[in-house]
Amino acid sequence: MAGGEAGAGAGGLEPRRAALGLGLVDGVGVDLHGEYLFDRTGGDFYDAVRVGKRVAFILSDIAGKRPEVDAIAMAMQEAFQASAAEQLSADDANLMEGMEQLVHAVNLALIGSAKGVCFAPTMIGCFDVQLGVLAYINAGGQTALLRDSEGTRALPNTSLPLGLTTHMAYEASMHAFEPGAKLVVVTKGVIAVMRGKTRFGEAGVLEVLQQSKDKSAIEICKAVLTTAHEFERRGWKLGRKAVRDDMTALAMVRSGG
Repeated sequence: MAGGEAGAGAGGLEPRRAALGLGLVDGVGVDLHGEYLFDRTGGDFYDAVRVGKRVAFILSDIAGKRPEVDAIAMAMQEAFQASAAEQLSADDANLMEGMEQLVHAVNLALIGSAKGVCFAPTMIGCFDVQLGVLAYINAGGQTALLRDSEGTRALPNTSLPLGLTTHMAYEASMHAFEPGAKLVVVTKGVIAVMRGKTRFGEAGVLEVLQQSKDKSAIEICKAVLTTAHEFERRGWKLGRKAVRDDMTALAMVRSGG
């Protein structure tokens, strides 16, 4: 599955918006959805691609404002799609090594397009249907939470953000993604919203996910984003004009369980 059509932003083209919702992959139900709460003003973008019996996804938060970061996001998206197909589509392709090569390719595209250092916390993952596992690299510590039969918690293992150096080696982690499991990843614009001196934070996202028993991926994304936005709005002072950051969520749900 590839992304949708390219859109026109203030400076021209922007990264293609993926039409997610993958349905059955080799007989396993995989529901994947990404959503921006508002039109993009910064460097958030997401994408996903089906590669054989695997599903790969990316959620990135590139430092900077549109339209300057759009060309960088497009370069990362193109590298993501091409490298995912090359590294992960074959049934016998090594999942962990393929993920590490995928992240390396995206990092090179980022630095090459930016012509230098460009801070970009990025979560890249791949669900392997045959193994029933999620391999991932959380470069920069995007908030990534998992709900399954063992409870609701943050995915461990965070490495340095993409965009700092071409020589960085990223090591993939692996986690069981059982039937009924739900994953949600959000950018900093979601967790950083404030009501007075109180931050929505990871705890706010965790609470929404804990209440998501029968929700689809699109419902989880909408619930997280609207809850964070309402949390912030209730803290606005009269006459204050909010300066907002991109607020983006991506969720994946495996049917069954």
